[in-house]
Amino acid sequence: MRRQRKSKPATSSPSSSRVSVIIPVMNEKKTLHYVLKEARKLKPLEIIVVANGSTDGSKEIAKASGARVISFKHPLGHDVGRSVGAMQAVGDILLFMDGDIVIPAVQLLPFIEAVHKGVDVALNRYSGPVQTQKVHPVVLAKHTLNSMLGRGDLRGSSMTAIPHALSRRALNTIGAENLTVPPKAQTIALVKQLRVEAIRNVDVSTNNPRRRRSKGIDPLRDLIVGDHLEAMQWLIQATNERAHHSDLARNRSLVR
Repeated sequence: MRRQRKSKPATSSPSSSRVSVIIPVMNEKKTLHYVLKEARKLKPLEIIVVANGSTDGSKEIAKASGARVISFKHPLGHDVGRSVGAMQAVGDILLFMDGDIVIPAVQLLPFIEAVHKGVDVALNRYSGPVQTQKVHPVVLAKHTLNSMLGRGDLRGSSMTAIPHALSRRALNTIGAENLTVPPKAQTIALVKQLRVEAIRNVDVSTNNPRRRRSKGIDPLRDLIVGDHLEAMQWLIQATNERAHHSDLARNRSLVR
């Protein structure tokens, strides 16, 4: 009898050896071990942990796991770790994760495979709740920006959320420095006509520990909304005051 070949594990990918996994970390020792465990299942070329002002031993956990650690004594700011990690990455595909949200490798693999097949920016399809009386300002900002960009099909998918993956071409086109403002990076990608797609839904909301909150208010809310406003400003400057949208039936020449 002819022996059947064993199927490859779900986390095996022809592009795995080309992948740089980038994980910004700030005091996440409770979850980091598990995040790194899932990342290693992808058998990437490298795992880069950017220890952004961590003081709880996260850096040591990352080093013990064999990850490449880039350490800063003081916090650099939200999302700056992504930019720093991307500047140092050598892979053809860059996968971005966070140190405080554990995502199974089987859910990460589709983002890598999408870029391997030609997608430049592979986004998490998670859009946030909109069927509610009061939509969260961040969710509203994501939907609004995608609509302005002519990509309403993306709904609330955003480079603000992890996981997402970039091709090397996308990184070179966007510029690693612009990853510090994820909505702006996404805007640049779409204006430059890179291939941007929402790949699959990974619910990072229920897995997010939502620490750093005071009196029920998310301190990152205004920062992220501000990032979207900055992206909108960049879009208007790169196109025109209507971001290349039609003026419909208005005849402004009649207005005196």
